[in-house]
Amino acid sequence: MSTERTEVQVRPGVERDLTALTDLYNHYVRETAITFDTEIFTPEARRPWLLSHPEDGPYRLMVAADPESQEILGYATSSPFRPKPAYATSVETTVYVAPRAGRRGVGTLLCKALFEALSSEDLHRAYAGVALPNEASVRLHERFGFQHVGTYREVGRKFGRYWDVAWYEKPLP
Repeated sequence: MSTERTEVQVRPGVERDLTALTDLYNHYVRETAITFDTEIFTPEARRPWLLSHPEDGPYRLMVAADPESQEILGYATSSPFRPKPAYATSVETTVYVAPRAGRRGVGTLLCKALFEALSSEDLHRAYAGVALPNEASVRLHERFGFQHVGTYREVGRKFGRYWDVAWYEKPLP
């Protein structure tokens, strides 16, 4: 029985990743309450999101890919926390891992790469909202130094029920 682990390449997301990233996100839209989007996206509708995450600056998109096939295994982003200027040194982070890539350390690799990329930016705090229950996401965020700062109760409605969102905060260097 082989226990060989496939290597994972983590790199900035680029235009050629758009369809695969859209497909991955749409899985979570259709199948889970991890995102509160309720309608699937086309790659063209998702393009502005991709373009809002350049290879430098505080708003990044890191993808994990199989180095041979270039299959997208997951992605992590940092995005504006809120649109008002005083929030400019805060980012909201997200991580999505392809279902078939779970429990392979992909989320950990993505977070490590994202926070390394952000370490030279003029940022003060990172925030993450975790729709509950999602123990894997909670563990991942806590592993990277996020602390729970509060929970919005029944803040989103999807699939005919209400969901809580726990908010986490991490100081940045």
